[in-house]
Amino acid sequence: MDRASPIRTLRPPAELDYYDSRSLALPVDIAPLEAWNLMTGEPGPLMRLAFRTRDAISALFGVRRIGGFSGRRRGDVTVGDRLDFFLVEASTPEALVLTERDRHLDVMICISVVERLLTVTASVVTHNAFGRAYMLPVGPAHKLIVDLYLRRLKRQLDARTAPAG
Repeated sequence: MDRASPIRTLRPPAELDYYDSRSLALPVDIAPLEAWNLMTGEPGPLMRLAFRTRDAISALFGVRRIGGFSGRRRGDVTVGDRLDFFLVEASTPEALVLTERDRHLDVMICISVVERLLTVTASVVTHNAFGRAYMLPVGPAHKLIVDLYLRRLKRQLDARTAPAG
Protein backbone atom coordinates (compact mmCIF):
# COMPACT_ATOMS: atom_id res chain seq x y z
CA MET A 1 0.00 0.00 0.00
CA ASP A 2 1.45 3.39 -1.00
CA ARG A 3 1.67 6.07 1.63
CA ALA A 4 0.44 9.54 0.86
CA SER A 5 3.19 11.96 -0.04
CA PRO A 6 4.20 14.31 2.78
CA ILE A 7 4.94 17.09 0.26
CA ARG A 8 2.76 20.13 0.90
CA THR A 9 2.15 23.16 -1.29
CA LEU A 10 0.04 26.28 -0.84
CA ARG A 11 -2.30 25.15 -3.63
CA PRO A 12 -2.25 22.48 -6.34
CA PRO A 13 0.77 23.15 -8.61
CA ALA A 14 -1.37 24.30 -11.56
CA GLU A 15 -2.81 27.07 -9.36
CA LEU A 16 0.54 28.42 -8.14
CA ASP A 17 2.43 31.43 -9.43
CA TYR A 18 5.73 29.63 -8.75
CA TYR A 19 6.47 25.97 -8.16
CA ASP A 20 9.78 24.17 -7.95
CA SER A 21 10.64 20.74 -6.60
CA ARG A 22 14.16 19.28 -6.41
CA SER A 23 15.28 15.97 -4.96
CA LEU A 24 18.41 14.25 -3.70
CA ALA A 25 18.99 10.57 -2.97
CA LEU A 26 20.45 10.43 0.55
CA PRO A 27 23.31 8.07 1.48
CA VAL A 28 22.04 7.90 5.09
CA ASP A 29 18.79 8.43 6.93
CA ILE A 30 18.27 11.99 8.16
CA ALA A 31 15.24 13.94 9.29
CA PRO A 32 14.00 17.01 7.41
CA LEU A 33 15.12 19.34 10.23
CA GLU A 34 18.63 17.90 10.11
CA ALA A 35 18.67 18.49 6.36
CA TRP A 36 17.64 22.12 6.98
CA ASN A 37 20.40 22.52 9.57
CA LEU A 38 23.04 21.14 7.21
CA MET A 39 21.88 23.10 4.17
CA THR A 40 21.55 26.49 5.88
CA GLY A 41 24.24 26.08 8.54
CA GLU A 42 26.84 28.18 6.79
CA PRO A 43 25.15 30.86 4.67
CA GLY A 44 28.40 32.12 3.13
CA PRO A 45 29.24 35.62 1.87
CA LEU A 46 27.28 35.33 -1.39
CA MET A 47 24.05 34.39 0.40
CA ARG A 48 24.55 37.15 2.98
CA LEU A 49 25.03 39.65 0.13
CA ALA A 50 21.94 38.33 -1.67
CA PHE A 51 19.79 38.74 1.44
CA ARG A 52 21.19 42.22 2.17
CA THR A 53 20.40 43.25 -1.42
CA ARG A 54 16.92 41.74 -1.17
CA ASP A 55 16.26 43.56 2.08
CA ALA A 56 17.52 46.92 0.78
CA ILE A 57 15.39 46.79 -2.37
CA SER A 58 12.30 45.35 -0.70
CA ALA A 59 12.42 47.94 2.11
CA LEU A 60 11.83 50.63 -0.52
CA PHE A 61 8.42 49.02 -1.08
CA GLY A 62 7.50 48.60 2.58
CA VAL A 63 8.46 44.94 2.80
CA ARG A 64 10.00 43.90 6.11
CA ARG A 65 13.62 42.85 6.23
CA ILE A 66 14.21 39.13 6.65
CA GLY A 67 17.95 39.12 7.25
CA GLY A 68 18.66 35.74 5.71
CA PHE A 69 19.81 32.52 7.30
CA SER A 70 21.48 32.76 10.69
CA GLY A 71 23.24 29.40 10.54
CA ARG A 72 21.77 28.60 13.96
CA ARG A 73 21.31 24.85 14.37
CA ARG A 74 18.02 23.67 15.89
CA GLY A 75 17.59 20.34 17.65
CA ASP A 76 13.82 20.43 17.42
CA VAL A 77 11.00 22.71 16.38
CA THR A 78 7.26 22.81 16.91
CA VAL A 79 4.44 24.44 15.01
CA GLY A 80 4.59 28.20 15.55
CA ASP A 81 8.38 28.34 16.01
CA ARG A 82 10.55 30.37 13.66
CA LEU A 83 13.47 29.08 11.64
CA ASP A 84 15.07 32.41 10.80
CA PHE A 85 12.36 34.28 8.87
CA PHE A 86 10.18 31.22 8.21
CA LEU A 87 7.23 30.15 10.37
CA VAL A 88 7.13 26.41 11.12
CA GLU A 89 3.71 25.18 10.01
CA ALA A 90 4.45 21.46 10.40
CA SER A 91 7.31 19.32 11.64
CA THR A 92 7.08 15.55 11.37
CA PRO A 93 9.62 12.77 10.78
CA GLU A 94 8.72 12.99 7.07
CA ALA A 95 8.33 16.74 6.46
CA LEU A 96 9.26 20.20 7.61
CA VAL A 97 6.83 22.83 6.31
CA LEU A 98 7.91 26.48 6.46
CA THR A 99 6.03 29.60 5.36
CA GLU A 100 6.46 33.32 5.00
CA ARG A 101 3.34 35.32 4.19
CA ASP A 102 2.83 39.03 3.58
CA ARG A 103 0.57 41.29 1.56
CA HIS A 104 2.63 40.71 -1.61
CA LEU A 105 3.04 36.93 -1.63
CA ASP A 106 2.83 33.70 0.30
CA VAL A 107 5.78 31.29 0.24
CA MET A 108 5.84 27.69 1.40
CA ILE A 109 8.95 25.52 1.55
CA CYS A 110 8.45 21.83 2.24
CA ILE A 111 11.47 19.66 3.00
CA SER A 112 10.41 16.03 2.91
CA VAL A 113 12.24 12.73 3.29
CA VAL A 114 10.72 9.46 2.14
CA GLU A 115 12.82 6.30 1.84
CA ARG A 116 16.07 8.30 1.71
CA LEU A 117 14.80 10.65 -0.99
CA LEU A 118 14.94 14.25 0.18
CA THR A 119 12.74 16.70 -1.72
CA VAL A 120 12.72 20.49 -1.38
CA THR A 121 9.48 21.91 -2.75
CA ALA A 122 8.78 25.62 -3.06
CA SER A 123 5.34 27.02 -3.79
CA VAL A 124 4.40 30.69 -4.11
CA VAL A 125 1.15 32.58 -4.55
CA THR A 126 1.52 36.24 -5.45
CA HIS A 127 -1.08 38.83 -4.43
CA ASN A 128 -0.13 41.90 -6.44
CA ALA A 129 2.24 43.45 -9.00
CA PHE A 130 5.07 43.80 -6.48
CA GLY A 131 4.82 40.10 -5.61
CA ARG A 132 4.94 39.16 -9.29
CA ALA A 133 7.89 41.51 -9.95
CA TYR A 134 9.70 40.19 -6.87
CA MET A 135 9.48 36.63 -8.17
CA LEU A 136 11.04 37.52 -11.55
CA PRO A 137 14.61 37.43 -10.17
CA VAL A 138 13.85 35.35 -7.08
CA GLY A 139 12.35 32.38 -8.97
CA PRO A 140 15.48 31.57 -11.01
CA ALA A 141 17.76 32.46 -8.07
CA HIS A 142 15.82 30.09 -5.81
CA LYS A 143 16.51 27.17 -8.13
CA LEU A 144 20.25 27.92 -8.08
CA ILE A 145 20.27 28.30 -4.29
CA VAL A 146 18.44 25.01 -3.72
CA ASP A 147 20.81 23.22 -6.12
CA LEU A 148 23.76 24.69 -4.19
CA TYR A 149 22.28 23.62 -0.86
CA LEU A 150 21.54 20.11 -2.12
CA ARG A 151 25.14 19.74 -3.34
CA ARG A 152 26.37 20.99 0.06
CA LEU A 153 24.13 18.50 1.85
CA LYS A 154 25.38 15.64 -0.34
CA ARG A 155 29.03 16.53 0.33
CA GLN A 156 28.40 16.65 4.08
CA LEU A 157 26.54 13.35 4.15
CA ASP A 158 29.08 11.65 1.90
CA ALA A 159 31.82 12.79 4.29
CA ARG A 160 29.91 11.19 7.18
CA THR A 161 29.76 7.86 5.40
CA ALA A 162 33.30 7.84 3.98
CA PRO A 163 35.56 5.21 5.49
CA ALA A 164 38.06 6.61 7.98
CA GLY A 165 41.68 6.57 7.02
